[in-house]
Amino acid sequence: MEAEEDKCVKFEMGLRPDIKQLIGFNEIRDFPTLVNKSHICDKNGKAKANYYKAVNEKRGKDLGRGKPYDKRGKKIDEGSSGGK
Repeated sequence: MEAEEDKCVKFEMGLRPDIKQLIGFNEIRDFPTLVNKSHICDKNGKAKANYYKAVNEKRGKDLGRGKPYDKRGKKIDEGSSGGK
């Protein structure tokens, strides 16, 4: 039984910090369960990241705004007519 607990502790130490935080407080000492739960947390985290990435990409499109800078990198002054 101690070998299984040691295996679980070693596995937890190798997890990414975000997954370790979610899994660690449960103190799961059954290795197959620990692996399964960490895999689920990893999939959920990736799905969440992909969702927010897609939302941000969608939100950035079709706003009808042009670039505030011209091709040379200088800011376009909309208020001036170019002369004095």
